[in-house]
Amino acid sequence: MPLWKSSLDFFCIFVTSPIWLPIMLLLAILIKTVSPGPVLFRQQRIGFRGRRFTIFKFRTMRVKADTGVHQDYLNRLMDSDVPMKKLDAAGDPRLIPGGLLLRTLGLDELPQIFNVIRGEMSLIGPRPCVPYEYDNYSAHHRRRLEAVPGLTGLWQVSGKNRTTFEKMVELDIFYAENKRLSLDLKIIAKTIPAIILQTKDITDNSKVDKKSPLVEPPAA
Repeated sequence: MPLWKSSLDFFCIFVTSPIWLPIMLLLAILIKTVSPGPVLFRQQRIGFRGRRFTIFKFRTMRVKADTGVHQDYLNRLMDSDVPMKKLDAAGDPRLIPGGLLLRTLGLDELPQIFNVIRGEMSLIGPRPCVPYEYDNYSAHHRRRLEAVPGLTGLWQVSGKNRTTFEKMVELDIFYAENKRLSLDLKIIAKTIPAIILQTKDITDNSKVDKKSPLVEPPAA
């Protein structure tokens, strides 16, 4: 990772620590209150050039929830030229109370700050994929992993769930080949507006589009 990029990461983390530390503590208490089980969810992800690491997230699903539903849904998205709408948009009984809100606002990903501190991620970069997604990648798709994965990135501020899987790959490859300080600063500036837009999309999708062939009620 370039020196300017790691310096930007640690500067932003340090400056904003009075904000995200209390929020993380509050969210940990809330999750523990509404759902029995661990506060954090740990999952194997594929990062820079195919390297595996353990990602940290706030747990938004019930303990022992069926993850096969997401795998099937993701496989269909990869094979279809349709927008990558969240499975949550159709309603997901696996979520804990407040889980959808945490996901929509991206608050469930706050613990990944520790992945950044450990050098496994950056604040800006492609989202790290899960192993079963990586196994289905072509050589072209794997080019998106030529950049250190991030909490937010060019895809996230360029439409995200309104784009297709192939568009996501295209945007991530562009970032990997053109990463620079000015681009990272632009992505940071666009992240909050993108979250607001995503919140509106999730709200709208929860009211309509439940008959889409890709949006099926998940198993409990």
